[in-house]
Amino acid sequence: MIQSMTGYGKSIALFNGKKIHVELKSLNSKALDLAARVAPLYREKEMEIRQMVSSKLERGKVDFVLWVEKCAEQTVASLNQGVLSEYYRQIKSACTEQGIPEPTDWMSVLLRMPDVMTAAEAEELTDEEWNAVRTAITEAIDNLVDFRKQEGAALEKKFNEKLDNISALLQSIEPYEQGRTEKIRLRIIESLEKNIGVDYDKNRLEQEMIYYIEKLDISEEKQRLSNHISYFRETMSDGHGQGKKLGFIAQEMGREINTTGSKSNQAEMQNIVVKMKDELEQIKEQVLNVM
Repeated sequence: MIQSMTGYGKSIALFNGKKIHVELKSLNSKALDLAARVAPLYREKEMEIRQMVSSKLERGKVDFVLWVEKCAEQTVASLNQGVLSEYYRQIKSACTEQGIPEPTDWMSVLLRMPDVMTAAEAEELTDEEWNAVRTAITEAIDNLVDFRKQEGAALEKKFNEKLDNISALLQSIEPYEQGRTEKIRLRIIESLEKNIGVDYDKNRLEQEMIYYIEKLDISEEKQRLSNHISYFRETMSDGHGQGKKLGFIAQEMGREINTTGSKSNQAEMQNIVVKMKDELEQIKEQVLNVM
């Protein structure tokens, strides 16, 4: 089954009151284009993260985000009550000794003093926490791959519909193709008799007709186009990683359809060719999303 390059994967790890979020989004790209935004605590592991992503996601423009949601107890700085009490005692004593009034708003004064508020201690990444994060990253990548597979199945269904339409249109050319040889011959004879009004060598005319009709023959183009359609289906069944190959096959299909159009000298045939081009153009647009 083919895979799409469009995908989304998410996972959450819980560790010591922290909620660690991992998200990946991907769009189509000629190669793997990975942009990673990693929370400061885990930046030392960024190279390992990139290797984990690139080992499973071969192509696509991928946005990787790892961020942490902490509980209130971890985000709020703590009040150092021992230091605050000592400041209060010293300021009160100084006011008494100096004969100056005590502050009317003690808390605003005390909270401005050094070391009253203690910032959260600097964190270190432990092996246990990193193992939890690694598991979340792996799960998020797997979720994205599953998403790509679902999108790939939808693309494969769409491709088969368009290929069926092109095959049906190709078959619909046949009735017009069979009758045009006689129409061409009668039109040339009529022009010779009415416009020129001279005798002509019927054997020579038949020889010229054969040459002319051979130039307009589209049997080979029809056969090659049918072969390309079959090869496109076969390549889709080979699995993911066939996007570029499918693009090349679609280009070859376009060449055969264009040649058929240039050899079609009837309006009905040319209309059919235009419809085939429209179906193929939809394939070409979507094949850009295939891995």
